[in-house]
Amino acid sequence: MAAETTIDSAPNALSGVARVLVNAGKISGKSAEDLLKSARERKTSFSSAAVAAGAVSARDLAHTLSQALALPLLDLDAVDLQKVPRNVIDARTATQYQLLVLGKRGSRLFVATADPTDREAAERVKFATQLSPEWVIVEQDKLTRVIEAQTASAAEQLESIANGDFDFDVTEEDSAAAESQDIATEVEDAPVVRFLQKMLVDAINMRASDLHFEPYEYTYRVRFRIDGELREITQPPIAIKEKLASRIKVISRMDIAEKRVPQDGRMKLKFGSKAIDFRVSTLPTLFGEKVVIRILDPSSAKLGIDALGYEKAEKERLLNAVHRPYGMILVTGPTGSGKTVSLYTCLNLLNQPGVNISTVEDPAEINLPGINQVNVNDRAGLTFAAALRSFLRQDPDIIMVGEIRDLETADIAIKAAQTGHLVMSTLHTNDAPTTLTRLLNMGVPAFNIASSVLLITAQRLARRLCENCKAPAEYPREALLKAGFAEADIDGSWKPYRAVGCSACNNGYKGRVGLYQVMPISEEIQRIILSEGTALDIAKQAQKDGVRDLRQSGLVKVRAGITTLEEVITVTNE
Repeated sequence: MAAETTIDSAPNALSGVARVLVNAGKISGKSAEDLLKSARERKTSFSSAAVAAGAVSARDLAHTLSQALALPLLDLDAVDLQKVPRNVIDARTATQYQLLVLGKRGSRLFVATADPTDREAAERVKFATQLSPEWVIVEQDKLTRVIEAQTASAAEQLESIANGDFDFDVTEEDSAAAESQDIATEVEDAPVVRFLQKMLVDAINMRASDLHFEPYEYTYRVRFRIDGELREITQPPIAIKEKLASRIKVISRMDIAEKRVPQDGRMKLKFGSKAIDFRVSTLPTLFGEKVVIRILDPSSAKLGIDALGYEKAEKERLLNAVHRPYGMILVTGPTGSGKTVSLYTCLNLLNQPGVNISTVEDPAEINLPGINQVNVNDRAGLTFAAALRSFLRQDPDIIMVGEIRDLETADIAIKAAQTGHLVMSTLHTNDAPTTLTRLLNMGVPAFNIASSVLLITAQRLARRLCENCKAPAEYPREALLKAGFAEADIDGSWKPYRAVGCSACNNGYKGRVGLYQVMPISEEIQRIILSEGTALDIAKQAQKDGVRDLRQSGLVKVRAGITTLEEVITVTNE
C-alpha cells in the first residue's frame, strides 16, 4: 500500500515527503530539516510547511510525489465536489490529516491527499472505515481550500438559515431524558440545535402538519406539508444529516446508536407559553436516516363541529347519530383526510363527567383529558382486538377504535355496538357505500352490519381559498356541467373563484375545509345490505335519501366561494 512506502530506513535520515523532495533535487537537506522543525512547531504537515514557506510550489510538489511514488495525480479543479461522498470519514479526521474522500469501490476507498507517506493517516482511515485507502495525489493548496470550504460552509449555512429570534425549548421532562443519555459532543452542536429549533418554529408558524428531513446521495432537503401539500423549505449542508438525526432521536427518547431499523418516538417542546407534542418517525434509507416529525396540535381536536366544514343537513345527521345510546359510527377516507380530528371532535361533544369513554389507537395522537386512551402494542400482544375485549370489562359507555383492520376487530366492535355501547371507528375506503361492502368482504355477516351500523361518513380535505387574494374565475358552461353541476345550478346567481396567491397564503390557499358524504343507514339501505346488494345499489339509494356524494359536497363549497373547482376535482377524482 502506498501509505506504507519506505523512503529511507537509515536512522536519523529524512523520510517521507522530505526525502522525496531532497532526492528529486527540489530542496536541500538543510532546508528539509528546517522545514521539518517548522512543521513540528506549527503542528502541521511537512507538505503544508514546504508550500507555505515557498520552498516548493503545490503543483510541483504534487507532480514530484506522483512520479516518485507511482501514484495517480488529480486536479481538484476538475472534480465535481457536489458528487463527492460526505461523512465517510469524520470532519475532524479530514481536517487534521488533510484528506478528501473521492469515492469507494468494493473494499477500497480512494482518498485525495498531499502527503501519501503519512502512515498514521492511513491507519486512522482504515480503522474508521474498515476499507483500504488508495491514495490519489492532489495539490496541497487546492486540497486545503476544499476542506476548509466544506467544514466552514456547514456551520455558516446553518447559522444563516437559523438566523433570527425565536423562543423554543425542550420541556423539563424531555431535557432530563436527554441529559440521562451518554450523548456525543456533536449531538449538542449549537448550529444543529438552532437549525432544528428554527425548522420547528417555522413549521408551526406556517401551519405545517409534518416536517420531512430527507438525505440523498449529494443533497439533504427539508420539506413541510402545508395544507396537505409537500413544499421544499431549504437544503441544509449534507454534512449535518447524522448530527441532526441524532439530536432529534435524543430528545425523542430513541436509541441514537441504532440506525439500521425504523424507530418511533415522541417529544414535547415549549413554544411560547404552551407545550406542543410531536410524533417522530425515523427510517433507514440508502443515504442515511429519513426523519418525519408530525405536529400534534391539541387545539385541532377542540375546534368544534362547526369549524370542520359540515353543511347544515350533514351536521344534523352526524349529531343525531352521535347522541344515540348505542350503535356504530364509521368514518372513512384515505390517510391524511382528517378522520382522527372528526372522531376527536365527536368525542369532545360527548365527554361529560357522567360518561365513560375509552379509545384504542395506533398511536394516540392527541391527549384528551377525561378520556381513557390506550396505545396499541403488537409486540406485547396489545392489539385492537385485545384492547376491545378488555374495554368491555371496564364498563364503557363509548368506545373509539382507531381503525378496523381485520375480522376479529370488526366482530368485537359490532358486538359491542349491539350490546349497548356507542362505537366509533375508521376504515380506509373511498366512500360510504363501499364501506358496507368492505365489511361484508371481511366476513362480517350482513345482518350484523344492518343492525349495528348507524351512520357512515366519508371525507376528504380540500384546500381553502385565501380570502385576501381570491379572484372571480370564468369557466365554460361545458366544463361546469362535466364537473357535476346541474343545468339549474348554472344560472348566473353565483361566481366561482380561482387561487391567486399573496404574502399571507400558500399559492392562493390558506387552511383546509372538509368535504363530507354523511350517509345514515336507512331502512331501505338495510334491506339492500340484507339482500347482499352492491355498493352501487347502496349509492343509488343514498342519493334518493338526499345524501350528497363527495363530488357534490365539493361543488357546494365551490358555489360558496370556499374552494376552487380544480381543487374539488383533484381530491374527488376517483
